[in-house]
Amino acid sequence: SIRQPVGVVAGICPFNFPAMVPMWMHPLAIATGNAFILKPSSATPSAALLTAELYKEAGLPDGVFQVLSGDRSLVTNILEHPGIDAVSFVGSTPVAHIVQDTATKHGKRVQALGGANNHAIVMPDADLDFAAQHISAAAFGAAGERCMALPVVVAVGGIGEKLADLVKKHAEKIHVGEGMGEGVEMGPVISAMAKKRITGLIDDAEERGAKVVLDGRKLVVEGYENGHFLGPTILDDVPLDSPAYYEEIFGPV
Repeated sequence: SIRQPVGVVAGICPFNFPAMVPMWMHPLAIATGNAFILKPSSATPSAALLTAELYKEAGLPDGVFQVLSGDRSLVTNILEHPGIDAVSFVGSTPVAHIVQDTATKHGKRVQALGGANNHAIVMPDADLDFAAQHISAAAFGAAGERCMALPVVVAVGGIGEKLADLVKKHAEKIHVGEGMGEGVEMGPVISAMAKKRITGLIDDAEERGAKVVLDGRKLVVEGYENGHFLGPTILDDVPLDSPAYYEEIFGPV
């Protein structure tokens, strides 16, 4: 088994882990002899630029690692450019399909990682408080904006109501606020558009008959009244035809 460089590799990365996700890509690409172009999310470019500064300080030759910030047209150019030989992507599933289809049509190697809608199944003989503690951490960590979040719980054997109340008990203890604030455990969601989409899914589920056990829609963080904050939200008895059930919410729900 041998590893050979392919040439120029591009990484297209999401906003939610602006240091970690690119580090799944560029250290490996560079170590195996490739040049690397990092396209960070336009919402979170700073970590990518800091990484570039650190590479330069460490003595990496100019041009081996580059950062390009921009919108969808830049992504299209990356996917179609004949000088780029491989593309690695992490983001939403619809965009992953576009990346896969476009880049492969232009002869590139591709890995395209999309979203997830992870389910926890809780059996009736489980330690419910232990389960609730970890469900709360998994659902609300990083404000639920991660593909490893746990937005759906299937409670077996009539334990659903009790489990929802226990998750609520843990969720109510989460301190929501500005990310650098003292004792803050959960910050805002990424943008006004994201907040509107998430609250729309909650509203829709409620209209379809879901019970709102804990409502984070009205949360106001003092000093940040116009911030994109949502408190932890718990829905029970969610109809299976509700988008809040079958779509990835990507928020603290």
